[in-house]
Amino acid sequence: MTWASWTTRGVYSGHGGVLTEEGGSPLYGDLTVHTTWAEGTAQITVQYTDAADWFTMAGSPVPCPSEAASRALHAAAVEAVRQGASARVPAVAPGAEHAAGGAAAE
Repeated sequence: MTWASWTTRGVYSGHGGVLTEEGGSPLYGDLTVHTTWAEGTAQITVQYTDAADWFTMAGSPVPCPSEAASRALHAAAVEAVRQGASARVPAVAPGAEHAAGGAAAE
């Protein structure tokens, strides 16, 4: 089984926060974004930084063709969280593998 994961801490959500599949109020503030890619699917979760509970970002999981595309998707999800506006998982763009160098991850 091939898999990869990325985590970016300290992502401050924009106005409107992040929607989750679990429903309820959007998440706001200092968040951690985590992406796991395995066998053609990316799962994106968010949590309040240093909290115990993780929430599935609205729109996740999504088909994702490659590890490089999932890295680009993670970077796009981090940017979507920063933008806020009831953020959801962004669409995987064709050629996303080439944009993979953008976001900082731990």
